[in-house]
Amino acid sequence: MFNTSFGLLFVVVNFILVLIAYRQFGKTGLMVWIAISTILANIQVLKGIEIFGMHATLGNTLYGSIFLATDILSEKYGYDEAKRSVYLGFFSAIVLLITMQMALVFIPLDDPFALLVQESFELIFSFSGRIVLASLVAYYTSQLLDIAIYRKIKEKLSDDRFLWVRNNGSTLLSQAIDTIIFVSIAFIGMPYNLFDIMITTYVLKLIIAVLDTPFLYIAKKITPITD
Repeated sequence: MFNTSFGLLFVVVNFILVLIAYRQFGKTGLMVWIAISTILANIQVLKGIEIFGMHATLGNTLYGSIFLATDILSEKYGYDEAKRSVYLGFFSAIVLLITMQMALVFIPLDDPFALLVQESFELIFSFSGRIVLASLVAYYTSQLLDIAIYRKIKEKLSDDRFLWVRNNGSTLLSQAIDTIIFVSIAFIGMPYNLFDIMITTYVLKLIIAVLDTPFLYIAKKITPITD
């Protein structure tokens, strides 16, 4: 019960931070948020939790906030700027992977604290190759799909009355593809029920996607201080 209540607070706080980044720094703030969230989500995904009665990973909330940020970019700045943000997020993930794998190679000082830090680094950043590949492919594919679907829906339903359709239609479809790609690459051939993992992961992403809708409406009315 605590995780569910605190999880809802965590979702709201993340979405509020997206709005603050946008209010203070405009599209630059959103792109910085996407870069930061891509890095942090790849770290938080290692922490397993139970929420809404389902087993999940913590990174889903920050990952969901990326879709909110790209939808704001798509809505207010267009397809090209949203696509740039996807490339930036992908590059951020690559930087995390390369730099932290190289950091693991350094021989630490021979003292208890340095050795503890080395062990912690190895525990957190020694990702399985399949997990890393799954994360990168799923992110790149689903994010580009999200902004492409958003653009198509906006071409047909451009009125602000249909803002919720653009937001949820693009995110829910792209999150489904994201889930299928990630689970298939990361866990195929392993003793897991892939369908169950896909369903529970997608349901959690669906909840987060629906919760971000009011925040997109708020963002629509925000005029950034700097842009």
